[in-house]
Amino acid sequence: MVINLTALKEYMQEAIMEPLDHKNLDKDVAYFADVVSTTENVAVYIWENLQKRLPVGTLYKVKVYETDQNIVVYKGEETTLEK
Repeated sequence: MVINLTALKEYMQEAIMEPLDHKNLDKDVAYFADVVSTTENVAVYIWENLQKRLPVGTLYKVKVYETDQNIVVYKGEETTLEK
């Protein structure tokens, strides 16, 4: 086991759900005051917030599904779009 799933759930709650869930990203999230709230930038935001909480080296990628046809994968410095 790489990480305790209960701890991971807590980290995800703190890093993703609390700051983003049911929010107007452009108005309610300070990060997006100066950054356009594209799917790519949402993936970067999630990466940065999770990276702070997880043990070093455990976060491999963040995958954000905007639609079935628009999927963003972020691996720290590399962003890719999947189809």
